[in-house]
Amino acid sequence: MNKPLINEYYPNYASPPGDTLQEILEDRAISQAELAYRMRRPKKTINEILQGKAAITPDTALQLERVLDIPASFWNNREQRYRETLARLAEEKLLKKWVDWLDGLPIKEMITREWIPPRSAETEVVFETLKFFAVASPEAWRTLWKQRLENIGALSHVEGSLGAMAAWLREGERRAQHIDCSAYDAKHFRQILLEVRSVPRDPPDVFEAEVVRRCAQAGVAVTFVPALPSARLCGAARWLSPSKALIQLSPQYRTDDTLFFREAAHILLHGKRDIFLEPDQKTAIEQKAAIRAKEQEADKFAAQLLSN
Repeated sequence: MNKPLINEYYPNYASPPGDTLQEILEDRAISQAELAYRMRRPKKTINEILQGKAAITPDTALQLERVLDIPASFWNNREQRYRETLARLAEEKLLKKWVDWLDGLPIKEMITREWIPPRSAETEVVFETLKFFAVASPEAWRTLWKQRLENIGALSHVEGSLGAMAAWLREGERRAQHIDCSAYDAKHFRQILLEVRSVPRDPPDVFEAEVVRRCAQAGVAVTFVPALPSARLCGAARWLSPSKALIQLSPQYRTDDTLFFREAAHILLHGKRDIFLEPDQKTAIEQKAAIRAKEQEADKFAAQLLSN
């Protein structure tokens, strides 16, 4: 069942704390000049505070507390809320400019799978999607993911799938963050691969849980993320940090006995800067020659491991 849309009310204007101060002065029949005299502050400063041109600093808040008997915390909080509202309104303008970015992403699938929460306004969807990818802007997103996928030549053949591929890979990263792993130990990981060969594949949930548990002991997070129709990927291998690797698999491809071991081979045999993507049988990803050679090496490793 989908979660209901979340609606949060935010005013479309920012009221400076000077508005509140003006109301209090009028109620107490205190002029700007009188307030400036009591606070020993220039009249210009008081006028700028009232107009929202100058901020109420912590020192000013303490002075207002002494003169008006209204806690400094009230003025500090009022100023903070005002500045936050100004920042949010400025952000809202940016988010409106970025709505078109969503067209290249599988937003409906991401909401259905609860990767991002449902929102009624497009700008809110943009905000949640940026949070999902852990980037501040679409420009940062494009730079990050094009750089990652260009390293393997993936963009040269499936440019239109960039958004879906990035979303699938990012969800694997997010799930891996919740897997507590020991520091990577190549020797231990090799031993675990030998042990995993004998773990029953049926039922699948038991096999997957056991693989996740054992590999985490050697510093490798294993995540199972359902494939996205527009991504056409069934596996990936990469490093999240120098001491933590990630193998990401799609449960739809459980019948491929060698898939896990091919991705494991990349972790054991190849560099920590590359991302290795495993396309489904209907998708051809054009890869650089160096990556193709490593894929062949991974295939050989998996075949030998399973044949012994």
